[in-house]
Amino acid sequence: MTAPTLAPPAPVAPATATATATAAADHAVHAVHDALTLRTLEESLRSVLDQEHRVRLAADTAAVAAEGPAALDRRFPAAGRDYGRGPLPGWADWAVEDAVRAALLLALTRYGTSGAALAREAGERYAHGDAAERRGVLRALPFLPLGARAVHLTDDALRTNDNRLIAAALGPYARAHLDQYRWRQAVLKCLFTGIPLAKVAGLHERRDAELARMAHGFAAERRAADRPVPADLWTVATLDH
Repeated sequence: MTAPTLAPPAPVAPATATATATAAADHAVHAVHDALTLRTLEESLRSVLDQEHRVRLAADTAAVAAEGPAALDRRFPAAGRDYGRGPLPGWADWAVEDAVRAALLLALTRYGTSGAALAREAGERYAHGDAAERRGVLRALPFLPLGARAVHLTDDALRTNDNRLIAAALGPYARAHLDQYRWRQAVLKCLFTGIPLAKVAGLHERRDAELARMAHGFAAERRAADRPVPADLWTVATLDH
């Protein structure tokens, strides 16, 4: 399919050099959350687990670190059954199973999975999971060294009508990686579906004049239809500090 040319073909980098460059790029990617935030999550999870389940979690994460993605096949879906679905202390809207799933995905990095490969694994768990598993993936994203490679997962969640997924998608990962156009549309969807804007990470920092204009237009439409205007719309309808 290459057109004829009189110029000599450009040299092709050896496969090993390409692989090395890819690995270096993956290694340079950092998670959104820092080590302190991760340690806080781990401590919160340990605080709610009894000794038996702490030992089990250590064994499960060690298995993932040693065996890789195959070790997730049973453990990831079973997190709710194995560890519980109750609230996670100190983490608003998080369940225990969310934190366990984050720990399991993070254990893949100890196996050596990173960058694009890690994003693929997160995507597989999201694509084939139920709503709780998808929420767990979305919660885990800011803890994983992915860069913007998993934005398609937040995009998918934002297209759903599941308010829990939408809220989970608008966490710190979206704050860091979702572009401004899509982020504005997501905030407007929160207003439309009744999701409190307090659940949107980085709302105060990222709101702008265009979002304020959109919010005013939304409010006008609601009033014209004799429908209530969300009480928290004012947080984006004005740029006053």
